[in-house]
Amino acid sequence: MLPSLNAAEHGAGSKTIVLLHGFGSCHEIWRDVISALLPGVRVLAYDLPGHGNSLECDGNGGAKPAARAILTDLADRRLGKVHLVGHSMGGAIATLMALAEPERVASLTLLAPGGFGPEINGPLLRRYAAAADRDEIHACLAAMSGSGSLPPGHVVEALFRMRQRPGQLQILVDTAAMMTKDDRQGVIPGERLETLGMPVMVVWGTDDPVLPVDQAEGLPAHFRLHHVLKAGHMLVEEAPDLIAEVVRRNTRRRGRRPRPAFGAAAS
Repeated sequence: MLPSLNAAEHGAGSKTIVLLHGFGSCHEIWRDVISALLPGVRVLAYDLPGHGNSLECDGNGGAKPAARAILTDLADRRLGKVHLVGHSMGGAIATLMALAEPERVASLTLLAPGGFGPEINGPLLRRYAAAADRDEIHACLAAMSGSGSLPPGHVVEALFRMRQRPGQLQILVDTAAMMTKDDRQGVIPGERLETLGMPVMVVWGTDDPVLPVDQAEGLPAHFRLHHVLKAGHMLVEEAPDLIAEVVRRNTRRRGRRPRPAFGAAAS
């Protein structure tokens, strides 16, 4: 039997906010965002399948199996509706979770999410996947950030420790190769996004070098979009207080009546 997914729990309250990091990262990168969200809410910060303390858990191999694994884990925890927050690959996973079981998602906050357009900086992500020492991790994070941002030391240290786990680097290298085949990523169809009825906020750095900001164009009309000027891809590290405030505001919004799935018969 495979071990359970790892999720660090913080705080308590009637709202549960679930944080899903991006590829090659771990739950510890949310430290400053969590500090800004507390008190008054419960926060679950996951290690995605194939990452950190979830290295050997079910769900490794892409966004779809990861989404299924996290939904199963949340069901095992007997939680009600949760507020999902996902960065990059975690944003793709959060979106797939909301599409699969919308009745369990109270709001959706997506930070430079994967799956919203085919373009992806494959060479940089593959370099990041193979980064094993502190200097190279720092260099990769800097390359993914806006020009005025320096990677936080605690994040570099957390990712360095994570990559010391036996088998971690190989899993990251293999996953990056799969995710960036032909320097393209899989795309979630726009007609599926239209069906989402919960509040959806998309946040994107205007200088994102990993996933181009123009992937935020053409979103469904009910999605809200927030551009972060001069920010790059690493929004959690570059603007933690802003991200916490955006999440807080989105959890207070009301959704709309869900539309039937594309091609589904009207009831």
